[in-house]
Amino acid sequence: MEIFLNKITQSAIINSAIIIIISFVLYKTITGIFSKGSKKLTNKRTKTYLKMMKSICRYIFILLTILVLLQINGVNVSSMLAGVGIVSVIIGFAVQDVLKDIIKGTNIISDKYFQVGDVIKYNGLEGKVLSIGLKSTKIEDVRSFNTITIANRNIEQVEVVSNSFDIFVPIPYEVSVKDAEKAMKIVVDKIKQVENVDSTAYRGVSELADSSIKYQINVRCKPELKVQIRRDALKCVLLGLEENKIQVPYNQIDVHNK
Repeated sequence: MEIFLNKITQSAIINSAIIIIISFVLYKTITGIFSKGSKKLTNKRTKTYLKMMKSICRYIFILLTILVLLQINGVNVSSMLAGVGIVSVIIGFAVQDVLKDIIKGTNIISDKYFQVGDVIKYNGLEGKVLSIGLKSTKIEDVRSFNTITIANRNIEQVEVVSNSFDIFVPIPYEVSVKDAEKAMKIVVDKIKQVENVDSTAYRGVSELADSSIKYQINVRCKPELKVQIRRDALKCVLLGLEENKIQVPYNQIDVHNK
């Protein structure tokens, strides 16, 4: 009997190892196809679906592998699955957050909240969407380039960042509007020459502030490049004002001694 049990045990271990290897190879092959297909595609929506399918495949393979391993090692899987209904309520409480993630992840795809490649603003943070899974969404911070994972259930108030931003240039009241707009034209021409800028336009007077008139310039570019392009655009503003001998106004404090 002991010899017989040893043979069964050894056989189960070998079979389990084979199942794990086969499952791993199949998973890598299928997900590899998804990854190659995703790289060749340019459509954001199709890319998002492929990444979602890759995430679904991972959970399916894990579940099926566990069930097969249990069956090989003497567990009656059919009976176990039949009893799922009895413990479903208990499990439901235990995994309700996971279910919320899955439902929200499905809604993100079906309702087109955002897609892979979009830049979103979440909780004050702007990041490029790298992947959307069943449980979480991964984004890359456009400032620090850190990868951040967000549980799908927490993505309630997400803003999709546009491809434009505005720069408000303060110019002293002493400078005539004619001279100020001449300087704005030079600034706009300089910003247009910045790499990766799609378009630049002068919008006119934006605000009559306490110590300056604010002139508005609109810049369009890829959302993920906004941070660097804003820096380059502000440099162009300073250079344009210097060429026209216009100083940027700043707060001054007058101190009177008696």
